[in-house]
Amino acid sequence: MNASRKLLLAASALLAITACSGDSQASKKRDAPSAPLGFELAFAGAGAATADDAAAVPEAHASASPMIDLSPEQLARRLAAGNTRLIDVRTDAEVAEGVIPGAEHIPLDRFDPARLGPPDGRGVVLYCRSGKRSAMAGAKLAEVTGAPVEHLAGGILAWEEAGEPLEKP
Repeated sequence: MNASRKLLLAASALLAITACSGDSQASKKRDAPSAPLGFELAFAGAGAATADDAAAVPEAHASASPMIDLSPEQLARRLAAGNTRLIDVRTDAEVAEGVIPGAEHIPLDRFDPARLGPPDGRGVVLYCRSGKRSAMAGAKLAEVTGAPVEHLAGGILAWEEAGEPLEKP
């Protein structure tokens, strides 16, 4: 019997015991309700997870990590060090206006984390115009990898505001 079924049965037993307790006036006057007789036994082992329960939660969902914001200055240092795979998730029209030097273009509507290929030792950093779409792509990537995903906070707008260079594709 899995833990959720045990918990449901224990809760049902608790409701039945409480409903049959007869002295409703006394229970209303108590400051802190006490557990009814048999409560501990009803919930004994209800919190113990089984292998079946663990298998019911996909690994990626259980360990999906939050986005990590990088400032334009942090990204510039990473790019200068040469250990970053920079992915631009903006539209074709936006990319035509300029890109961060060295960026790969994979528009969000075609972004598939499974197709990024095996890790090559470089850290992946995503960016878009303002940070919203790169966070969406990052959520997809984190779901697949179960690892934190970095993106340029504020997107290319923040990059330009910081005086960092752009290039025409």
